[in-house]
Amino acid sequence: MSYKALAAVFIVIALIGFAAIYTTGKTKPKDVTLITHDSFVMSKTQVQDFDKKTGYTLHLIKAGDAGALVNRLILTKTMPIADAVFGIDNTFAGKAEANGLIAGKLTPTDFGDVCMNYDKTWFAAHHVAPPTSIDQLTAPAYKGLTVVEDPNLSSTGLSFLATTVEKYGANYVQYWKALNANRLKVDNGWENAYYTDFSGSSGHGKYPIVLSYASSPADEIRSNGVSETASIMDGCFKQTEYVGVLKGARNPTAAQAVIDYLLAPAFQQTFPSTMYMYPIDMTQPIPSSWKTAAPLPGKTYGDNLDFNHDEKTWLAAWSAIFG
Repeated sequence: MSYKALAAVFIVIALIGFAAIYTTGKTKPKDVTLITHDSFVMSKTQVQDFDKKTGYTLHLIKAGDAGALVNRLILTKTMPIADAVFGIDNTFAGKAEANGLIAGKLTPTDFGDVCMNYDKTWFAAHHVAPPTSIDQLTAPAYKGLTVVEDPNLSSTGLSFLATTVEKYGANYVQYWKALNANRLKVDNGWENAYYTDFSGSSGHGKYPIVLSYASSPADEIRSNGVSETASIMDGCFKQTEYVGVLKGARNPTAAQAVIDYLLAPAFQQTFPSTMYMYPIDMTQPIPSSWKTAAPLPGKTYGDNLDFNHDEKTWLAAWSAIFG
């Protein structure tokens, strides 16, 4: 058995074990569990505030990137490991609904634009003009410079895949082959790609172009008031994230209280500063720095494609090229 296969077995065993504890009554009646992707941010103070306001005791589980999160929920859907879920986005919503994971409907909480980012300092130091479109990522000048996330596991990766499907139409496979020939690196998730492999963030990696968000450069503003990164505005995807009650939840009433809390103004206004996403409630304040460092793209691609119908075909083609 391969290392990856063995690791998958251990993950399944761990999830089933957690699910068994969750469903056999070892949780307390006032407990409520929220499962999220790894980039979700809810401070101890906010958890305590939720507990105080609702009378419930909130527990958080992080389960990888959005794709890994949905896959884990599918593996444990007969024995749910949580009451509510945050972080399923419009690329994975169809898969979640098709597998009967959600009681009722998913509710949008926040949105952002998935775009390539580049390290301005690296390009200036190497006297290379930064790309202005994802069209250029296959050019020799950018060989071995780009890192993206695996669309099988990552919502940002799947967002990029969908962008290219719409942008390049019948030629999208040829575009992927050209990216592969240009030594595109594919990471498992956004955290590793951005914070480890990207040269323009805290990781100081060797890739000056990374798949991230149009809002990410606002997090790279230095003491001089200027961001060290910028977004490539041609080739972006509008991503919407959701929260929902899991089917079979032990405490659906408490799960709804979690949803209400995430949609309330006090939490909505934290999305820009903690997760660098726009709140779904656009009456909430947005940092002034976003106007210059994190402008929204004028056009996006792929966000209205039928993922549930075509995703398997896309992923099979992607995996045949990138492995």
